[in-house]
Amino acid sequence: MKKEVSLIVNDTPIGLSYFVQRFIDQTVGGMMASLDGTGEIKVLDISIEGNKVNINLNNALVPTNPFVGEVVRNTISGIVSSLKGVSEVNKISLSIKR
Repeated sequence: MKKEVSLIVNDTPIGLSYFVQRFIDQTVGGMMASLDGTGEIKVLDISIEGNKVNINLNNALVPTNPFVGEVVRNTISGIVSSLKGVSEVNKISLSIKR
């Protein structure tokens, strides 16, 4: 199966180059690998709205404490805010399928 990375910011789909897809996949994959109780990524869905971060890995919710949520939110928001065509980031939906 080919890796797929999709990104929606403020309810608008964002086109991603091959480099950006791989960068997001590797960066977010590294963050997930560092969390206790996570395994191989098959399907990962992350939603961020305000201070709320939801991580669904392989159809199971990954519990996070405030520190982990903040690190995930700030890292993903930093990447996303650097992308062409993105000015303000209020809501993020990120999906990775491997």
